[in-house]
Amino acid sequence: MSPDRDIHSPMLTQIDQTRYARSALNTLDIEMQALQLLRESLQSPGLGSAVGRAIDALANTRGRVVVTGMGKSGHIARKIAATMRSTGTSALYLHPGEASHGDLGVITTEDIVLAITWSGETAELGDILRYCDQYSVPLIVATAYPDSTAGRAADICLPLPNVREACPNELAPTSSTTLQLVLGDALAVALIEARGFTPSDFRVFHPGGKLGAQLCVVGDVMGTGDAIPRIAGDATLLGATMEMSRKRYGCTAVVDANGRLIGVFTDGDLRRCIAVHDLNDTVMRHMSPNPLTVPADMLAAEALRILNENAVSVLFVEDGGVLTGIVHMHDIVRAGVS
Repeated sequence: MSPDRDIHSPMLTQIDQTRYARSALNTLDIEMQALQLLRESLQSPGLGSAVGRAIDALANTRGRVVVTGMGKSGHIARKIAATMRSTGTSALYLHPGEASHGDLGVITTEDIVLAITWSGETAELGDILRYCDQYSVPLIVATAYPDSTAGRAADICLPLPNVREACPNELAPTSSTTLQLVLGDALAVALIEARGFTPSDFRVFHPGGKLGAQLCVVGDVMGTGDAIPRIAGDATLLGATMEMSRKRYGCTAVVDANGRLIGVFTDGDLRRCIAVHDLNDTVMRHMSPNPLTVPADMLAAEALRILNENAVSVLFVEDGGVLTGIVHMHDIVRAGVS
């Protein structure tokens, strides 16, 4: 950076700022128009029917989805493969250049190839197209030119609308790569539905970070066994107080002889009755019946919502009416759920 340049000083005039903002908005307008054309195409027999056949083929392949593309289409292909992997479809990206130098061996006859090429004449894809034909590997091609070399080679061709690029020179891939990306998302999401992929399945592929935390369930963070504060219905207030003191939840469950939850006794209940009742009094006279319960497989984020909406800090966990766990708001927040 030049020593006499102050990065905090305004470098653009108001006219420049307005012009560049207008240019950015124009880009959005052009790409939104392109997406509208894609939407209309998906409602037509051509692309709509082809997408349906492609999803069926992708969902039923016994091997992997090998996604390939060159240049900007290659970057989109990488993202499509990554999205598919994270949503339960075994997929990988194959660089066309590397494919021609030994990596064609990655493709097996059990796999299916998804090639992303706007023009359909990407020379680097030639060896992959020939390999698929020679070894009868199913080939899906997404292109704006279905009569191109790649389009004709495809078992299933996804004909994209030939849209105007947002680049002022109409050269840099902009609208075209947006369509490719959105089509890839559409395929991946449809595969989620086709495979019956659930949030719990999703978490298997996303155990770390914020996303993993949002997908954790109550069973992952709840206290079980001896950690659960619990007393019998005929226990005394003194017994309830001692149990709460030994555990960390600020309350105790009240259960019947079969371990079924019949009530909860809290610190608040104790404060309200300690001055006017004998500590040998039975807890059932002072407990709150029908405490809030949740199943162990509930998302922790949903349990946190229930806690907040009901202004409580603890939920009990039941399985078939039997008490199996307890979860505190702090346990959920500590796991990274918010």
